[in-house]
Amino acid sequence: MSATTLHNMVMPMLEGAQMTILLFLIAIIVSVPLGFVLTLAVKSGSKPVAGLAHAYIYIMRGTPLLLQLLVICFGLPMLPVVGEYLVLDRFTAACVGFILNYAAYFAEIFRGGLLAIDKGQYEASQVLGFSKWQTTTRIILPQMFRVVLPSVSNESITLIKDTALLYAVAVPELLHYAQTAVNRDFTIVPFFIAGVIYLIMTLLLTTLFKWLERRFKFE
Repeated sequence: MSATTLHNMVMPMLEGAQMTILLFLIAIIVSVPLGFVLTLAVKSGSKPVAGLAHAYIYIMRGTPLLLQLLVICFGLPMLPVVGEYLVLDRFTAACVGFILNYAAYFAEIFRGGLLAIDKGQYEASQVLGFSKWQTTTRIILPQMFRVVLPSVSNESITLIKDTALLYAVAVPELLHYAQTAVNRDFTIVPFFIAGVIYLIMTLLLTTLFKWLERRFKFE
């Protein structure tokens, strides 16, 4: 394989990787706080709010992400009356789908983290005269963060790989350009290159979370 052919394969795929990274960043930045809000809703004293949050999490975790993407991209615009207002460009629709899906997973991770904190921590904060806000921000959240960090790391790695589903809704990301190169050059080499790029991205992400785990383990 000539250097020119290899260059023609790799450059478009790197361009597609930028789209992959952009989606990942948008999804992780929005879905993490949204997931925490869902956790608070589940633990709220309002039964209707908690019930709606539970139902949302169950639906989003119980149905395939690909199905959700297809509904948002192609199904919502077909709804009567309101459909014309729900037409989104493919990338925006994909971002919405990933955010809504992963928020449900992060909500369950955060809920598990809160359950892992000893109830004595709450009682001790009351004895020390901390307000509910101070207890949450100074005592509970830092401990929860340490507990959930490995799970958040695993879910983030899954997210970077799930971005390949953009291919199914015609968003030109890494896998799209790999498939284009395979069809054009009649070789499977682009698939291996795409695999290497995904491995590099997951390696960088894993390294980042390992560093965070080491840093917060001793603080």
